[in-house]
Parts: sequence; structure tokens; C-alpha cells
Amino acid sequence: MQDNEVIREFLVESHENLSRLDQELVELEKHPQDAALLASIFRTMHTIKGTCGFLAFSTLEAISHQAESLLSQLRDGERELTPALVSLILETVDVTRKVLASIEESGEEGPDHFEGLTERLRNAARSKTAPVRVPIPEASPAPASPPADDGGEPAEAKKSEEDAAKSSAVADANIRVGVGLLDKLMDLVGELVLTRNQILQFNTEREDAALNATSQRLNLITTELQEGVMKTRMQPIGMVWNKLPRVVRDLAVSLGKQIRLEMDGSATELDRTIIEAIKDPLVHLVRNACDHGVEVPEIRVRMGKPPQARLILRAYHEGGQVNIEIVDDGAGIDLERLKQRAVERGTLRLEQAGALSDREAMNLIFQAGFSTAKGVSKVSGRGVGMDVVKSNIEKIGGVVDVSSRAGEGTTVKLKIPLTLAIIPGLVVTSGGERFVIPQVSLLELIRLEGDSRDKHIEYVHGTPVYRRRGSLLPIAYLNQVLGLQSPERGEAVSMVVLQAEERQFGLVVDGINDTQEIVVKPLGKQMKGLTAYAGATIMGDGRVALILDVLGIGQRSGVLAESREQARGGSKQMAHAGGEQQRLLLFRAGSFSRLAVPLSLVARLEEFPQSSIEEAGGSRVVQYRNRILPLVPLRAVLEPDAAEPDQPADPVQVIVFNNGDRSVGMVVDQILDVAEENVTVRQKTVRKGLLGSAVVGKRVADFLDLNAVLRAAAGDWLQAAGSCGVGRSILVAEASPFSRGLIRSGLDMVGYRVLEAGSLDEAVRALQQHPVDIVVTAIDLPPVGGAALVREMRLRQEWQGIPILALADSAEEARARQNADFQDCQVKFDRDAMLESVARLAAALASSETAGVCVGEEQ
Repeated sequence: MQDNEVIREFLVESHENLSRLDQELVELEKHPQDAALLASIFRTMHTIKGTCGFLAFSTLEAISHQAESLLSQLRDGERELTPALVSLILETVDVTRKVLASIEESGEEGPDHFEGLTERLRNAARSKTAPVRVPIPEASPAPASPPADDGGEPAEAKKSEEDAAKSSAVADANIRVGVGLLDKLMDLVGELVLTRNQILQFNTEREDAALNATSQRLNLITTELQEGVMKTRMQPIGMVWNKLPRVVRDLAVSLGKQIRLEMDGSATELDRTIIEAIKDPLVHLVRNACDHGVEVPEIRVRMGKPPQARLILRAYHEGGQVNIEIVDDGAGIDLERLKQRAVERGTLRLEQAGALSDREAMNLIFQAGFSTAKGVSKVSGRGVGMDVVKSNIEKIGGVVDVSSRAGEGTTVKLKIPLTLAIIPGLVVTSGGERFVIPQVSLLELIRLEGDSRDKHIEYVHGTPVYRRRGSLLPIAYLNQVLGLQSPERGEAVSMVVLQAEERQFGLVVDGINDTQEIVVKPLGKQMKGLTAYAGATIMGDGRVALILDVLGIGQRSGVLAESREQARGGSKQMAHAGGEQQRLLLFRAGSFSRLAVPLSLVARLEEFPQSSIEEAGGSRVVQYRNRILPLVPLRAVLEPDAAEPDQPADPVQVIVFNNGDRSVGMVVDQILDVAEENVTVRQKTVRKGLLGSAVVGKRVADFLDLNAVLRAAAGDWLQAAGSCGVGRSILVAEASPFSRGLIRSGLDMVGYRVLEAGSLDEAVRALQQHPVDIVVTAIDLPPVGGAALVREMRLRQEWQGIPILALADSAEEARARQNADFQDCQVKFDRDAMLESVARLAAALASSETAGVCVGEEQ
């Protein structure tokens, strides 16, 4: 499809060039001394020749090359223009059209190679002084008429064929439109959207049936028109990237380095206003990578790297935004050097530098005037650039993120919106005013009523936080941030959860209205300094509403700084505790007053009356969702010699677990609570069915060995993934905690021991610290993809034999990535396919290790 698109563009451009050649050659015949006109004709023919060579159209390349030679002699004054020479070049134009018609029809140049024309052009170029005599048929008195060909075909017949061939469906279907006209159309569409919004609001207030039908039709037409105009403004990012190979080449020569530039995703499209805004930041980031990031060949060889460095530009769409990555395999960023330089400049005190997290230290490079260069050169050293890059990207609603590993390279990631002209936004009210929040920054809407408001909003060091699904979310009140009058305390709290700088916070507003497509109007120069606002828009009633700058609101309120402190404090707490935070289900069974299992493994909590429990095959079962649910009495598994209670509980409390399309219910005495803790198993146990003990909620709880319990009581229930996999250790590398939890729950339930990693660095550390049998990695593992983890593993002998399963976001991507990098590739949320793949990898491992005897299975 990409090749077809390239050829289509070639046909369109070539027909435009040929039409211009027709006009310019006739004009040149009237004014043979016009040097500018001759130069234009030469450039056009040169363009045609170069494109034909690139696309391997050899016939056209040969013809245009000989015509270019003639034009070069004319341009250099080596010969005079004659009517016969003009006719020969016009014949070249006609033949070129004929070949283009064949390419458009069949994709090939056709059987005729036009050797006669090529030879005549070659002979004409050799004879610079002799007159060029080209026979012109009497029936065609006009100079532009093509002569009879070598076979003596009548000129009239040839002319009619070529006439049928001077039309092109591809060329006729395309026209070139000036950028100024597109901008004018976009402005008009913006005004139309505003008018549409006003009419819709007017109709909502009056509910006129006739007006309703008309307004809905207007709404549909406006939406389609808006989408059409938006598409005309979209341009591939390759328009920006085209200049970068030259930039990299020149820098590499001047710096004495070897750099290979690779570009992936050049067809990714953005609005032209965004294209213009990111040109300079991209060039600066590439220059930085060449100068600061990449080492000279001698140093790279000493470090065990190839002398030629790799610089990768990657662009792709994700979540309504465009991600652009600039990746190098250079020296990386020395965080200690950054801190030291900040102390030297007086930006930080020594004790402050020591308390910085890695992320905060990395952000020092965005300070104005900050540079780690040892001296000032033509390329760098003045500390001007990265702060401008950040501010320019944030002006268009984007985010800059930098990640680096010392000695291995740096990745700069830009997240930018597709367009700035018309965006979806959420309309909120606060302090009697309406504001718009860009929907790209919106994560969630929360409404707290009654007691839940006071229960979930707490204060930590005087800062309000909301306890959301077990984690603390810093809160800002929009009225306080903007200095608006707060209304009296109402019955409910409306909160929008926003994201800025990859950090989340809640913004409390007076009311949440609805979503609208809004036309962004820039703020006047008097308001440019107000960091809380990103622009303005006109609402349906004709009044102006300000668009909130989510990053500015977060910075003004201080919640982003608070979020950073909490994140740093949380990581220190986890490191101190030595455990991993997870949600746990607490319950009681027999003499065990507090038992726990990870909540992610639980499918449902159910209660069944004693009368519904039946006997089947010597086991207790219950009819559940049109199936038979086997019941495992936990008391009997943990304490097989204990007597049954005189009066069994009624109803019976059951924890349901799923394994594919099968389910099993574990009977407990009482379900107690759900808790979230940084769990560290402090005491191991030898009792069958238990993993050990840990402190949960300031009290000791016994952790259930769910696999042992279900294996002992439910027979082959756990065998879906193959017994050879039981006990295997699997590393799951996936950025999203939600996705990681789903993957882990599936693997946990069939007996695998699971380690987790959220990035490439975490995955490498896990491999260094724990023995791993199988690796399951997301293809989009940050910062540079799962393939980077494969490369890391292939560099170390002890990791080379570990099989790797890749997880893709779609079936198409999974099929495309079935290659030598991974042993297998499946869709991320296809649980059964994932388990089957892991089982195959585990079985292959067992076969290679013990010739078919499963390792880790109970003998």
C-alpha cells in the first residue's frame, strides 16, 4: 500500500511537471535567450529523471537523462536553440506521458523501450554544433507535433493514441491548493462550528420540532465539513524529518563522529500548525543527540560498542496524540554530573541536590542557561535550547519526557496533540464562571455525595488528598487557584481527574456540564502571562469561556510538586518495606482468623444457601450460572483432622476463582475485608496450603498458597496450562499496572511464580536479581519497546536461553511481529492464547532440561 501511494504521488507530480514543460518549451521557443526559463525547464527534467531512477523506471530514466543532457548544453551556452530541437524535447514529453499512462494502468512501463527516440536524443547531444534535423510530417505543421516513429506509423494515428493517453485519472483527481486558502477555510469552519453550537443551544432551550430537524442536519454537515477540512491540513511528519539527514551528516563530519540516522513512522500525520511548531525543537533535539549523546568512534570501541552510533527518530499515534521519540545509543546522561553542575551554578544547595529523585535531576536540563558542556562551541555550550524546547512543546499542549541510562543511551519523548484548531473539551463551572478543560488531559469524573465526601477526602501535611482505589490523589480547588468566590458547601463534590507531566491530580469544581467541540482562540497579548489559561472560546450563547491550562493549574496550585513528593516518599517507603503494594482479600477459615489472597485473583464473592449445595462424584458442588461449580472447603484442606462444626454456616460464603471457562469456589467461614499493603512475608511456614505470614493492617495474616489448596482439593482444575509449567518463574514486563495485573492473575492461577517490571530498567534489574524461566514482554515496553529488552538479554550469556513471549495490542500487530526476536507473539488481552503460548514455552524448556520430565512438579 505504501508503494502504491508513492507511485500515485509520482504520477500526480510528473503530469504537473509535463504540463509545465509544454508551456515553458513553447515560451522558450519565442524567447530563446531567457536564462531563467531555460533553468526552470532543466530543473523540471532533472526532477523527472531523479524520481524515475529512485522508482526503478529504467525506460523513463534513460529518455529523461538524454533530454537532460541536451538541456544542459543549452543552459551552458554550448549550443543554440532550434525549432527542431524543441520538437525533439516535446516528443520526449509526449512519450513520457505515454509511459506514465502505462504505469497508471498496469504498474509497469510497458513493452516499448523507445530505443529510437533515445538514440536520436543521444546523437543530438553528441553533435553540439551540427544542426539537429528531425523529420516533421507535412500533416503536422505545428512545431510541437510529434514526427513519425521509426516504424513509419502515420502521425495522425499516433497523435490520436497519445491524446487518449495529454489525460490521467490520478492527475485529474488531484489539485494543489495554497496553504493560505486552507487556513482561511479552517477559520471559516471554526466560525461555523461556533454558530452550530449556538443553534443547538437555542434549540435545546425551546424544543422546536421543525428547528430540531434542521439543527441536527446542520450539525451533521458541519461535523463532516470540519473533518474534511482537517484532513486537508494534515501533513506527514516526514515533511519535518526531510532536512534532518543533512543536519546529522554535517554534524557527524564536523564532530568527527559516525552516526547512522534511522527514521520510523515518517508517514504519521499532524496538523500543519503542529508541524510548524515542532520544527525547531526537533532540530535542536537531534543536534543535542549528535553533540552530547553520541561518543566518538574510539570511545565507543573501548566501551564495546560499534564505532557507528545509531540515532532513531520514531513517530506514531497513540491515545489521540502523536508520540515522537528521539533515541540514541550514546553515553547517556550522568545524573550526578547534572546535580553537581546545578550546585556550581547556585541553582541548588548541596543538600537539596542529594534529595532529588532521578526524575527531578533529569529535569534540571530544562532550566534556562543550564549546560554540562565543558566549553562553548558552535554547536553547544551556551545553555540555550532545552528550556526553549520544553516551553515550545508545552505551548501547543505537549509534554517532553527524558529517560536515560548511563553508558547506554538517551530517549527524548514528545507527546503532542494532533491539532490545535478545534478540540473536544469538558465544560465546567466554578465561581459562577464557565471554563473548558481540554479532553486530552481528562482521565476521570468523580462525584462524592454525603458521607463519602468526608470519608475519602483527607489532609496530609495540610494538603487535601482523595483516597482513590487505595492511592492518594492530590486535590486542588479551582475557586482557590483562580481567586474566585466559593459557593456554600453543597451536598456533593464534583471532581475532574487530570493528568499533566505524567502526574495525576483532582480538580474540584462547582459543577460539570457536558463535552463540546470548541474552537480555540488565542489569548490577547495582555493575557499571555497568565499561566492558568491556554486560550479562549465562544460558547453557544455567544459568551466567552476561558480554556484552562492543565499544567499551569497544577503548578499554580502546587499539587504537581505535592505529587512528586508523594511519589518519592512512596518509593522510599516501598524500598524500606522491601515489599510490593497490592490489594488483598482477608477472610477467616477454621482456626485461622486472618487469611489473605491477592484480590486480583478473585473473580467474585458469593453466598449460597446450604439447601442449594449438592453432592457429585464424592465432592460438593452448586449450580452456578448454568454450570456446575465445584466447592473446596478451605477448613478441611488446612485442618484435615479437625472436626466439622455442629452447625454449618447458612448461607455459605464462597470465593470464586476462574481459570478460562472453568470456575471453582473456595468455601470460607467469613469474608472480613479488603486491604492494601506493602506486603513483606516475614515468616515462612511449613504447613501445607500456606505461603507464610505478613503484617496486614497492623495485624498478622497468613497468606494462602492458592495453587496448593486448589490442586489438593480440585484435582485437575489447574492443569489447563500444562503441568510442566507449574512452579516456573515468569517475568512480566508491561508499563500499565492494570494490564500487568490482568496478565499476572492469569499466570498466578495456573501455578506460575510471577515477577513484574514496568520498564526496561526494571526488567533488567529483575533478571539480575531473580532466576527467570520465561519472559513475557509488551511490544510497547517503555522507553524504546520490547525489542530493546530482547537485545539486552541476547548480550548476556546467562539470559540468552530464556524464551520470550511478546504481547501486542492487536491481532494485526501480533502477526506482524512473529519474527526471530521473540519465540512467540500473542494479543495482550487474549488470556487463553497467552497461557497456551507460555505452556508451550514451559514444555519446551522442560523437554530440553530433563528429556520430558517436568521440573517443579510434585513427584
